[in-house]
Amino acid sequence: MTRVIADISISLDGFVTGPDPSPEHGLGIGGEALHSWAFSEDADDRRILGQATSHSGAVILGRRLFDQVDAPTGWNDETGYGAGEVGKPSFVVVTSTRPESVRLTDLDWTFVTTGLSDAVAAARQRAEAASSDRGAELDVVLMGGGATIGSALAAGLVDVLSLHLAPVVLGAGTPLFPGGTQLTLVQRSVIATSTATHLSYDVG
Repeated sequence: MTRVIADISISLDGFVTGPDPSPEHGLGIGGEALHSWAFSEDADDRRILGQATSHSGAVILGRRLFDQVDAPTGWNDETGYGAGEVGKPSFVVVTSTRPESVRLTDLDWTFVTTGLSDAVAAARQRAEAASSDRGAELDVVLMGGGATIGSALAAGLVDVLSLHLAPVVLGAGTPLFPGGTQLTLVQRSVIATSTATHLSYDVG
C-alpha cells in the first residue's frame, strides 16, 4: 500500500524555518542549520537520506516552497531533491494558480489547484504507477513547507511523520505545529547521528 510520509527537518523549539523567511531566503535567519544533516558525511545521515529519497514515488510541495526551489538560486544538479542520491520522482504542487513559467523543466511537475486532498490523490496515482514500473513499493513524500504539512496532518492525510530534529534553537520562524494541533503518534524509530536525531512515527 502506498503510504503518505510527511518528511521535514525541525528545530528543538518546533520551527521548520528560522525567523523572517522570504523568497530569497526560504529558510529564514539561521534556518540553514536545520538541513546540515542532509549534506553531512555521517554514514547514518547518508543512509537515511538515500533510503527516504529512493522510496519516493511522488513528492508533494506547497506553492511557496515550489517558488523557492524553482527560483534562479534554487535547486540545481548538486542541491536538487535527494541531493543527487536518486533519480527524479514526479512532483505535485498545491497552488491556487499555476505558475506562468517553470525553470526546472527537466522535472515532472503537476500543479493542482483544487486543494490538498486532490494533490495527495494525484501524487498517490503517480507513486502507484512508479511502483508498478519499478516493481517496488514506493511512497508519496510530503516535503513541505511547514504549513502544507501541518494542513495535511490536521486533515488526516498523513500515514507517517518523519522528523529530522536539528540541535538548534531558532527562537522564531514557521512552526510545524501551530496552536491547537492535536495528534496521536506511535513511535517507530529513533536514530541519533552527529548532526540530527531522526524520528519516525505512525500517525494515528
